Amino acid sequence: MNDKVEYINPDGLSKNPAFSQIVTTQGGKTIYIGGQDAVNAQGEIVGKGDIAQQTDQVMRNLQVALSVCGATFDNLVKLTILIVQGQDLYRGFQASQKYLDKLKNPPAITGFFVSALAHPDFLVEIDAVAFVPD
Repeated sequence: MNDKVEYINPDGLSKNPAFSQIVTTQGGKTIYIGGQDAVNAQGEIVGKGDIAQQTDQVMRNLQVALSVCGATFDNLVKLTILIVQGQDLYRGFQASQKYLDKLKNPPAITGFFVSALAHPDFLVEIDAVAFVPD
């Protein structure tokens, strides 16, 4: 992205094109986006029972939040993904790829399976950290 952000995949750690192992930043603005669920701007839950539709809505919400801060998905440095147990991780991953698969430097990612989220209809929640250089 620039000389203020370094994406590191060192020898000694596995390499995966879907995520970076380490991301460091210097200067600029760091953006922390709270956990996004599949709730649209009207407050409606999108895709009840469908992990792919919910992931798509979550990614749209992240896109809005990033845009408000002058950032894009290219500015992401970290994602934390919570998925309700029993959901198909692959379907959720596939839904996210139209937003993330073209990134030159994918963010560091941590994923968890959880027993439940804040609402019984939520299947996925993602929070994000992004960086915009000075």
